[in-house]
Amino acid sequence: MGWSTRQLAELAGTSLRTVRHYHDVGLLPEPERGNNNYKHYGVQHLVRLLQIKRLTDLGFSLPQIAEMGDTDAHPEAALRALDKELEATIERLQRARVELGLLLRHAPPTDLPPELALAAAEADLSGADRGLVTVMSRLLTGDQLDAYAELIRSGEPALVDREFDALPADADPETRRDLAERMVPRIRALLAEHPEIRDLDLPPQRAAQTIGIAMRDLYNPAQLDVMRRVGIAMNNDRGDTRA
Repeated sequence: MGWSTRQLAELAGTSLRTVRHYHDVGLLPEPERGNNNYKHYGVQHLVRLLQIKRLTDLGFSLPQIAEMGDTDAHPEAALRALDKELEATIERLQRARVELGLLLRHAPPTDLPPELALAAAEADLSGADRGLVTVMSRLLTGDQLDAYAELIRSGEPALVDREFDALPADADPETRRDLAERMVPRIRALLAEHPEIRDLDLPPQRAAQTIGIAMRDLYNPAQLDVMRRVGIAMNNDRGDTRA
């Protein structure tokens, strides 16, 4: 006379459904049936069920448990692999907590990585600039994100920035030229303060295409012309006459 399925589940602290699932996937052997056709579980079934429960609580998947078999000697390789998985999970959760704390404290944009999110929240960016930052976040990695975040954080909007944001699409050439000339010293100063920005390692073809599409979508023709003029001036600073 053994235990019923319900009694076995209660002893192991699990559910009938779980016991039946372990039968279905081959982890828990089916017991013999009595004369009344009811299942009768023995101690070996309870031991195996408790073993499976313990391993799943540790984080092993059912296929991994199946590979181990029902021996008490768990393979060291499997334990080390699980330890690595748990380490990665802990790191991911810690990063998630940092991002959640950021959201709770500063309400930064959620479409940006944490390296840029706080900088973007602190900076008074226009809608177009915010869009460009979002695109750049998909092109930069690692230290590049940190450098770009520092540039955003230190770039407190100046009068020329406000003028650029408000520049109408039909601004005349003289207005564009004048604004570009007044923007160049500011950009020079920012680059002097953050020289690492000049050396961002972007895939040239992909970056040019992606940034070009974004800028044409985000800025009006007059603003694009101003940026072109600024770019020519900055290239001349480096002795690059290709522009």
